[in-house]
Amino acid sequence: MEDEREDVQKKTFTKWVNAQFSKFGKQHIENLFSDLQDGRRLLDLLEGLTGQKLPKEKGSTRVHALNNVNKALRVLQNNNVDLVNIGSTDIVDGNHKLTLGLIWNIILHWQVKNVMKNIMAGLQQTNSEKILLSWVRQSTRNYPQVNVINFTTSWSDGLALNALIHSHRPDLFDWNSVVCQQSATQRLEHAFNIARYQLGIEKLLDPEDVATTYPDKKSILMYITSLFQVLPQQVSIEAIQEVEMLPRPPKVTKEEHFQLHHQMHYSQQITVSLAQGYERTSSPKPRFKSYAYTQAAYVTTSDPTRSPFPSQHLEAPEDKSFGSSLMESEVNLDRYQTALEEVLSWLLSAEDTLQAQGEISNDVEVVKEQFHTHEGYMMDLTAHQGRVGNILQLGSKLIGTGKLSEDEETEVQEQMNLLNSRWECLRVASMEKQSNLHRVLMDLQNQKLKELNDWLTKTEERTRKMEEEPLGPDLEDLKCQVQQHKVLQEDLEQEQVRVNSLTHMVVVVDESSGDHATAALEEQLKVLGDRWANICRWTEDRWVLLQDILLKWQRLTEEQCLFSAWLSEKEDAVNKIHTTGFKDENEMLSSLQKLAVLKADLEKKKQSMGKLYSLKQDLLSTLKNKSVTQKTEAWLDNFARCWDNLVQKLEKSTAQISQAVTTTQPSLTQTTVMETVTMVTTREQILVKHAQEELPPPPPQKKRQITVDSEIRKRLDVDITELHSWITRSEAVLQSPEFAIFRKEGNFSDLKEKVNVGYALIFISVLILWCL
Repeated sequence: MEDEREDVQKKTFTKWVNAQFSKFGKQHIENLFSDLQDGRRLLDLLEGLTGQKLPKEKGSTRVHALNNVNKALRVLQNNNVDLVNIGSTDIVDGNHKLTLGLIWNIILHWQVKNVMKNIMAGLQQTNSEKILLSWVRQSTRNYPQVNVINFTTSWSDGLALNALIHSHRPDLFDWNSVVCQQSATQRLEHAFNIARYQLGIEKLLDPEDVATTYPDKKSILMYITSLFQVLPQQVSIEAIQEVEMLPRPPKVTKEEHFQLHHQMHYSQQITVSLAQGYERTSSPKPRFKSYAYTQAAYVTTSDPTRSPFPSQHLEAPEDKSFGSSLMESEVNLDRYQTALEEVLSWLLSAEDTLQAQGEISNDVEVVKEQFHTHEGYMMDLTAHQGRVGNILQLGSKLIGTGKLSEDEETEVQEQMNLLNSRWECLRVASMEKQSNLHRVLMDLQNQKLKELNDWLTKTEERTRKMEEEPLGPDLEDLKCQVQQHKVLQEDLEQEQVRVNSLTHMVVVVDESSGDHATAALEEQLKVLGDRWANICRWTEDRWVLLQDILLKWQRLTEEQCLFSAWLSEKEDAVNKIHTTGFKDENEMLSSLQKLAVLKADLEKKKQSMGKLYSLKQDLLSTLKNKSVTQKTEAWLDNFARCWDNLVQKLEKSTAQISQAVTTTQPSLTQTTVMETVTMVTTREQILVKHAQEELPPPPPQKKRQITVDSEIRKRLDVDITELHSWITRSEAVLQSPEFAIFRKEGNFSDLKEKVNVGYALIFISVLILWCL
């Protein structure tokens, strides 16, 4: 039955929420429980209802969801919407019952109370349900087939709903045609369609949800309020008085029993939490704002001498009719004995139930369950006290009639004494159990509060030391600090269990110290909540910072390792190049080619130096550690020196080859030199061009002056001078009579050899100059 009602409420409330979203231009939800878990759709709903812009957390973690729901709860509280026992974790965890309760409170406030507030103020009434029932009865009094006495069973056959619409809009349909319809489902479908297409009311209910033995009361109330909003709203005082004279229902439902129990046993309720600080509202119930979860503190009496059973008879509705019928009818011994046996049977069952509750646990969560179970048991005793009192009165009246024999009077008197004695023993035992439960529960809760306080103190000191400790100075040290922070995060997750155990705290106070005890609890939880929130925020912020620094440091380290390996490789390559003692022209050309390749590699690698400087600057701006700054600067200075050394080695090797060429003047062919120079120059120019296209422009680097050896420059000047002299001599030869003889005889072999040697010298000089 409970599951069926939950399904109906889920479906009905989802339709109501989507109807509101249609008005606000928002996307519909599919699942009421899962779609509200992150709090965003809940804030969308409240934005439309309040007309306020409510920003949402952008992240998708549980903390972001809790913050969104907490923001929604604050909005509801600011609008005086009662949220008894509903916390942010309940919604984020998808608790079905409490999610439905939250939506119902929203519906009750904006759909029911807001719609009816004007007429309630005019009639000086505060009970919206009574006003609504008065309006329905006043509207349908001329329909003999209809008698609405509640918002459940009175609507099952579909006649009441059709009559309510027809009473105000008889032009919409013929009443007799509705009465003649065979099934309740057909009549309900007819009413819903008329309301939808003629009155503009969304079809929030399905006929099969209402055509049951016991329809859901909240869903009916919500729909009837929608009708009340669009139909004439006159309600007379006579109609209200008529509703007040209606007999109470013969049976207390489970929901109504819980509400009655809640009213009788809890004198005050406080919603508290750990995390976003304390805030007073216009509500008579002081509240904290929830960050990770919500707690509830129930205030009750701790005086074991004060009976929870008042002197007057607190009778359940069925017991009142039972007692009245006995007292009003003729008293006789048989009726008395029958009633006595029924009460004694119940008393025996109550004694067994108390015994079955067992010993009080030492686990705070188990004790809470035992406490609430016993409160329900005490409620049951209160409800049956009237039956015990009626039997005692009936016995006294029977004895007072004088119609009993002496033995019968003695027997009745003994039975009354036995009943009274057993009732008193049960009453005292139950109160003692209640007192013990209160005491143990308070001790356990105080112990949990002390443990949380001690943990917070140690963790605050722990985080203070972590905050003071500089990050680094090495990458491995930073990784160790990241691991330490992970341990702290795990400790916070474990501590959350203790924090959650403080949910639904039961605070035992007496009438004289109630306000003081409540205020003390509020202040204690406020302090603990602020401290817990600060630790959680610090831990999250610190984790983000550590991850950012770790990523940047790892990138810088990887680039340093790659650059260092590259430098070592190029230094080895330069050292292996022969610069003197060439056996032939191929060996000399090979060395020249290797030098050209290395020079091109250096041109491409200039970008890496710029990247290192950029990564270094990015890391140091985040880290802000002088020791790391000095260490990183030393690394980069060392790389710069290695770079300069490599450049100087290349220049020196090039100069040595130039010297060797000038000294030996090897006999090289023009074709060999041309192919070597063309191949090396073209290939390396292409590589440099591609490297420049692929890599971004380097950032400004440290300016370093490259010093060229003056001897090398002098040697080059001498070579160029000799080359120029050779060209001049060659021109003279071409104009001489000797050249005319060569041309006449057609023998150019000697002349060709001389020219080839000259060309070789020209191209070798050009190649050496390019390497420089």
